[in-house]
Amino acid sequence: MKVLVTGATGFIGGNLARELWRRGDEVRALVRPDSNRLTIQDTGIIPVEGDILDRRSVDRAVEGCEAVFHVAAAYTFWSRDPAGVSRTNATGTANVLAAARQAGVSRTVYTSTVSTVGTPKTGLGDENTPLDARSLHGYYKRSKLQAEQEALAMAADGMPLVVVNPTAPVGPWDVKPTPTGRMILDFLRRKIPAYLKTGMNLVDVADVVEGHILALEKGRSGERYILGNRNVSLKEIFDILSRQTGLATPRIRVPYWLVVGVGYADRFIEGSLLRREPAIPVEGVLASKTPAYVSCEKAVRELGLPQRPIEDALRQAVDWFTGHGYVDRKGQAKTQGSSRA
Repeated sequence: MKVLVTGATGFIGGNLARELWRRGDEVRALVRPDSNRLTIQDTGIIPVEGDILDRRSVDRAVEGCEAVFHVAAAYTFWSRDPAGVSRTNATGTANVLAAARQAGVSRTVYTSTVSTVGTPKTGLGDENTPLDARSLHGYYKRSKLQAEQEALAMAADGMPLVVVNPTAPVGPWDVKPTPTGRMILDFLRRKIPAYLKTGMNLVDVADVVEGHILALEKGRSGERYILGNRNVSLKEIFDILSRQTGLATPRIRVPYWLVVGVGYADRFIEGSLLRREPAIPVEGVLASKTPAYVSCEKAVRELGLPQRPIEDALRQAVDWFTGHGYVDRKGQAKTQGSSRA
């Protein structure tokens, strides 16, 4: 099968493109000329230069493909060009989906985010939980909601399209890294002295990849599927990493209001004055006020989504970061580039 993967130079897209190629598919990857291509090196994946904001290049990449996985996104809680984040996520998605529809692609999978899933006052969020758009902080989440709505509208209009909503994946090939990967790196370089009372749904990136492929094969058009696994507190994640690495887990729990205040100060000094990414992203802190706990039962039931142990995924992430030079001998993390894939 001829398949196009956008975002193949990023975390989920890179793992997905490699797995599709390993299974014998003819895989094209739409890549920007200046992208770090580590995730597709030493494979038979075919790079097609272009940009999701350039419709003509997207048309060329889609031509002749039987399936499209649109994974590319600007996944960041801070940017020097926030309007550019919105263009990439919203306009870029519209370009890719319109090109796939025009080319008559038989099946498209759009990668959204768990951030578009509502959080109930009690219990777990799922695909049917209403979302209060006012709860979305930052350009990334708001633009991803806009992109998801565009995708669902196309599906309602007859386009064969399935939406998947990954939670917080961890594992190898997190080249940028993502905000979750950065959290692991910060732990490895001993830069997390305290923690917030919050949590997230953690999942092995291999399960997210399998979920994408299963969505292509079994997903119902116009439906959303949360691709996740286990709801864990932030403290639990640090405790698991501590047991695996021997590094001390943070023992001080700081109040939410204090971290928000420090985050705003950090954004002003680092982001506004020094023009570099803040260490404490305000949008991420604001979103952490309510733990992002969700149910993945629909994807498990309808798609057969695997549920590999998150401990193994965290171990693989640590090993990959360490093996690829993201952490030097003194435990200091190295910068690898921006978060746009």
